[in-house]
Amino acid sequence: MESPPPLVVRSPRQQTRSLLRNPKREPQRHEANRLGTGPKPSEVYGFVGSITTVIATGVYLVWAYTPETCLHSMGITYYPTKYWALAVPTLAVVAVALSMLIYMGSNFLATPPPTSFSTIAVVNAPSPTQ
Repeated sequence: MESPPPLVVRSPRQQTRSLLRNPKREPQRHEANRLGTGPKPSEVYGFVGSITTVIATGVYLVWAYTPETCLHSMGITYYPTKYWALAVPTLAVVAVALSMLIYMGSNFLATPPPTSFSTIAVVNAPSPTQ
C-alpha cells in the first residue's frame, strides 16, 4: 500500500509549508529587517520627523507666548528676542509666496502665446519636405 502524499498548503503569499512537519522558527528581532518583515526605514524616519515637528512647534509656541519674567523665573535666560517670533514665520510665508509667483511667471515666459503657430500639432499631416 502506498503512503499518502504529504499534506501541503500552497499559497501565493507564503512559502510552501508542510502540515506534517514542525513549523519554522520565528525570525529573531535582528533578522526581521533582513527578511522584510520589520518597519521600513522611510516609515521610521517619517514617525521620528513627525514627533520632532510636534515637539519643535510646542517649544516655539511656549517661547513665543510665555512672558520673559516667567522664562527668567524658570532659569531660562538664553533665547532669541521676541522679534524673531513674528519675523521668521512672516519671512517664511513671504518666501513661499514669492517662490510661487516666480515659478508661475517663469512658466508664462516659457509658454508660447496662443496665436503662435508652434502650438499647432497635426499628427497625420505630411512633413513639409514632401
